[in-house]
Amino acid sequence: MLAASVVDDLIEVGHAHGLDALGVAKAEPFEGTLAILEQRKSEGLHGGMAFTYRNPARSTDPTRALPGAQSLIVAAKGYLQSGPDVPVGLKARAARYVWDDHYKILTEGLEAIGEVLRADGWRTRVLVDDNALVDREAAYRAGLGWYGKNANLLLPGQGSWFVLGSLLTDAPLPANEQPVADGCGTCTRCIDDCPTSAIVAPGVVDARRCLAWIVQDSGEFPVEYRRALGDRLYGCDDCQEVCPPNRAFERRGTREDSLPAGTVESVWFDLRHVLTASDEELLETYGRWYIAKRDPNYLRRNALVVLANVGAADIDAARTLVAGALDHESGLVRAHAVWAAGELGFSDLVESVGSDDDPMVQVERARWVGST
Repeated sequence: MLAASVVDDLIEVGHAHGLDALGVAKAEPFEGTLAILEQRKSEGLHGGMAFTYRNPARSTDPTRALPGAQSLIVAAKGYLQSGPDVPVGLKARAARYVWDDHYKILTEGLEAIGEVLRADGWRTRVLVDDNALVDREAAYRAGLGWYGKNANLLLPGQGSWFVLGSLLTDAPLPANEQPVADGCGTCTRCIDDCPTSAIVAPGVVDARRCLAWIVQDSGEFPVEYRRALGDRLYGCDDCQEVCPPNRAFERRGTREDSLPAGTVESVWFDLRHVLTASDEELLETYGRWYIAKRDPNYLRRNALVVLANVGAADIDAARTLVAGALDHESGLVRAHAVWAAGELGFSDLVESVGSDDDPMVQVERARWVGST
């Protein structure tokens, strides 16, 4: 076992490269987490999500990613920033974690630690936003925080506005032995305020209801959650925004980061652009996001659901966008355009797709014909 001072030096390197919290865990299999993943997968709660569910036996065993690994150095990078005011017009918002590329800083900080270890002859591998490891369990074992009722990891005094990542190494580092105690107590704000009631029990999220997953999933957008989507193009922060530890952290103004002037486009997105840009333009703009099958039509699908919810702000422009989407080559896009037309009261546009032979389009038309 290496000396504790080695860990202190490595943590200092991480802080110097912009990481906010670090800890060490043993690279032992997450047996309890494996059982939980398998159970939730068997119950369908994963909603078809592949991330860490594709191969639970792999994502809960660090030695699968680095044979011979003995230690995990786990890091958290905060992403709480002050965003711009809500703009006027047909706009859609994104979750805070994609306002900037925080994973880049997280990766660079862990790689800097890895350079130190490799210089001393140890092997390393960095895993950030990677299917190969359940990062929240790694962070919990490393003593960074506790599991909230929304299944996010909360850091004491700082909350959950963090992205997480790990460095695996065969270096035998002294590891954390004391988990952080639960800090939620009797609070159920995240459960009570979830717009789709996706938190079905403390710490248990049904991905089939979670907007953060639904916007990334393939297929049609579930009709029962379309209105709940509101103005969200990507992600959902509601369970974090109502969380008392997060709100207390924001009130204290502990983080002074703010987005530079003119970066409103990093937070709020023009629905006109999403619905009229080419595939190449959309992938260039939103390529950092997880887009199902790398198919921009899923962005258009989300944008049309949002348009149905916010289109009254500029009804003439909304009508133009819906009409254009009804001529799109994708049946998925046309189907969601029919929904938007119905929601916004464009009954003539709903009727206009009567000859469209796409089954999805006709299902959507049937929702409105006779009621518009």
